[in-house]
Amino acid sequence: MTEDEVVTSFAVHLRAACGASEHTVRAYVGDVRHLFAHAREHGTAWREVGLADLRAWLSAMVVARLSRATIARRGAAVRRFYRWAAVEGLVQDDPAVRLVTAAPRSALPVTAEVDQAREFLEAGADRADSGDPVPLRDHAVLELLYAAGLRVGELVGADVDDVDLDQRLVKVRGKGGKERMVPFGLPAATALSRWLGEGRPHLARECSGPALFLGVRGRRLDQRQVRDVVHRGASGLAPHSLRHSAATHLLQGGSDLRSVQEILGHSSLATTQRYTHVTADRLRSSYAQAHPRA
Repeated sequence: MTEDEVVTSFAVHLRAACGASEHTVRAYVGDVRHLFAHAREHGTAWREVGLADLRAWLSAMVVARLSRATIARRGAAVRRFYRWAAVEGLVQDDPAVRLVTAAPRSALPVTAEVDQAREFLEAGADRADSGDPVPLRDHAVLELLYAAGLRVGELVGADVDDVDLDQRLVKVRGKGGKERMVPFGLPAATALSRWLGEGRPHLARECSGPALFLGVRGRRLDQRQVRDVVHRGASGLAPHSLRHSAATHLLQGGSDLRSVQEILGHSSLATTQRYTHVTADRLRSSYAQAHPRA
């Protein structure tokens, strides 16, 4: 197999056997190609890469001052690649089985304050009162991202039939193709109802299919467009910040960790637990400002 052929086969494996998202596939394929290029520069074919070569590759990234998160992801990518290659008989031994990378630093997620979220959502509702389809869509996008704590990929992958306005539930497909039902509140239901009844029919074309959210040309809204919508309408926040905000505000409001885990679609409770650090920091800040014995 050539390098291109083996990388293509690896990508197929990631999609079919691992249920990896396209974002993960692109990242892992790029990481494996980066290793291959490094190996070629040092006169080593990808089949001949050993543990020393992998460590030298990681060391070169440290010298280049790449982030710990990038180095950790690339290490994970090549471990998965060579594990697959060994199973497929493409290499005799797995050189990455003893490869260790430092875990990335766990940064607290950026979140909006409750009042800040209320302000930009109300501003979105005001713009939607014009009746134009794009402001109607943008308001519904913001409301649903925040109300349901969705990932951007889950939002753009949603279809019209996935939304139940009566029950105020949306069916989404998360990582690994796992489906879950997520509740949303009355403001999001109102925004979605207006978008579906007044906005979407003006943008729908033959190419639209069942897509819930559409661009101005009638095609399914893509992730880049959603990022633009959020950046314009939510005080410069990123879409994932709305997801972080939803989780934090749920916990601040008294929701239990297990419920938040189900809503966000986390496979591990440990992932959800990091939001408790955000709320604890805010509690400490409030205490320091308000308590006479602080």
